[in-house]
Amino acid sequence: MAWWETVLVAFGLAMDAFAVSVCKGVSMRKAAWKNGVLIGVVFGGFQFLMPVAGYFLGSAFSSLVEGFDHWIAFGLLCLIGVKMLVESFQADHEACDLSLRATELLGLGVATSIDALAVGLSLAFLETDILAASAVIGVVTFGLSFLGFILGRRIGSFIRRRAGFFGGLILLFIGVRILIEHLLAA
Repeated sequence: MAWWETVLVAFGLAMDAFAVSVCKGVSMRKAAWKNGVLIGVVFGGFQFLMPVAGYFLGSAFSSLVEGFDHWIAFGLLCLIGVKMLVESFQADHEACDLSLRATELLGLGVATSIDALAVGLSLAFLETDILAASAVIGVVTFGLSFLGFILGRRIGSFIRRRAGFFGGLILLFIGVRILIEHLLAA
């Protein structure tokens, strides 16, 4: 995977964390920098760890799926992308609250990075340098989560829904590109 594709995947994956961070920023009376950093560290950390876990899981089975691994990568990325697109059009039922409890943040960190686990699985089939890719994903997620929290105080719900839409489009684009590239090479 090219470096620019890794960056696009990172932005796509970070959109869930960005949207949750905006929600948290909207709900806080005062958007303190330390709260934004805390959210960024938690979300960025999980977005770094989950692709690594998915990669090692995928590597264990890569020899069994070598002939159709590009279809798996395409399917997973498109499934995640479509899920994000659909969610961006659904009514926003999530209530933002004022808390930043550790258990809640850890739960949100896992919830916003489950997609990254599936992407890590896809990256195993593409023989990607997982530590470099995961570092990019983690850093981008940290930055966007921090920014989302701070922006949440200013423009809030306007950008929350659009983040999921554009993240979904990015992942769909990468999935289709992987499939087309593999089919043209065959």
